[in-house]
Amino acid sequence: MHAAAAIATGGVVPEGADTVVPIENAGETNGRVEIPDAAAPGAHIRPRGGDVTAGETVVEAGRRLGAAQIGALAAAGVPHVECARRPTVAVLATGSELRSPGEHLGPGQIYESNRVLIATVLATADAVVEQLPVVADEPEAHAHALERGLAADVLVTTGGVSVGPHDLVRQTAAALGVEEVFWGVAVKPGKPLSFGVRGDTLVFGLPGNPVSSLVGSLLFVRPAVLALQGLADPRPELQSGRTPVALRRNPVRDEFLRASRHFEDDGVLLEPVFGQESHMIVRAALADALVHVPRGSGEIAAGASVRYLALA
Repeated sequence: MHAAAAIATGGVVPEGADTVVPIENAGETNGRVEIPDAAAPGAHIRPRGGDVTAGETVVEAGRRLGAAQIGALAAAGVPHVECARRPTVAVLATGSELRSPGEHLGPGQIYESNRVLIATVLATADAVVEQLPVVADEPEAHAHALERGLAADVLVTTGGVSVGPHDLVRQTAAALGVEEVFWGVAVKPGKPLSFGVRGDTLVFGLPGNPVSSLVGSLLFVRPAVLALQGLADPRPELQSGRTPVALRRNPVRDEFLRASRHFEDDGVLLEPVFGQESHMIVRAALADALVHVPRGSGEIAAGASVRYLALA
C-alpha cells in the first residue's frame, strides 16, 4: 500500500517518505492522489548537510565579503565574523600650477584631477580615503603636508617624484624618515613611481600625469590596500581578449594601453582608443580596459590574444 502526505516547500520530509512530487505534477480526488509520471526516489528532497556539513569552512580567510559570502554565513548560522579593518589612505597632490575644478585658470595653470581619480580607484578596495589639500612647490609646505599624510595607513602622493627642480616629494619624504624601497618601474605610463615605508605606513609616490596616476594606483596602490586587509590574492585580475590591430612592443617597459571593449560571440575585442599619451585623461574616459603589452621586440599581431585589466 502506498501513502502520500502534503508538504510545504522547505518542510521536513515525513517519516518513511523518500520522494517529493511537485503539486503541479499530481492530482487529488476524494483523498486519492494521482501521479501520472513515475518519480525517482529522492526527487526534490534536499538532504541534510547537502550544502554544508558540520565542521566545513563556510568562507575561507582572505576572501572579500560580498553578497554571496554574507548570505552563506547567515545561512550557516554564523552571527559574527572577524574582519580586517578598512585601511586609511591619505591622497596628496603637489604642484603650484594646480587648481580645483570650477576655479578660474590663469596662464600655465591646470585643473587638478588626480586626487579624486585615485580616491575613486581605492574606494573599490574598501579604503577610507582622505583627500588632503593641494600643496605648492615649496619645501616647507611639502614637509607639513607629508607629515600629516603619514598619519594614515597609506600615503599616496601625485606629482613631484621625478628629478626636476620642483620635484620635492622624495627628498622631503626621506627627511621625514621614509625609507625608500624603490624608485622607477618598468611600466609605461608611470615609470617614475616610488614606494617607501615609515613605520607601518606605506608611501606611494605616483607621477603627476593623470593616466600615469591611474595606472599606478590600479597596478600598485590598490593591490597594497587589499593586501593590508588580508586578501589571499590581491594582485590585479587580468582577463583575456583579442586585439584587432597590431601592437608594437616596448623593448624595456611593459605598456598598458587604454582600450574599449567590444563583446563578440568569440570573445572580447579590445580596440585601443585614440590618444595614448599619459596626460590624456579625457581620452582615457572613452576606455574601459587597460591592455597589457609585455616588453620585448617586434609586435603583437592583429587578432592575437592579449591580457587586459577591466576599468569599469
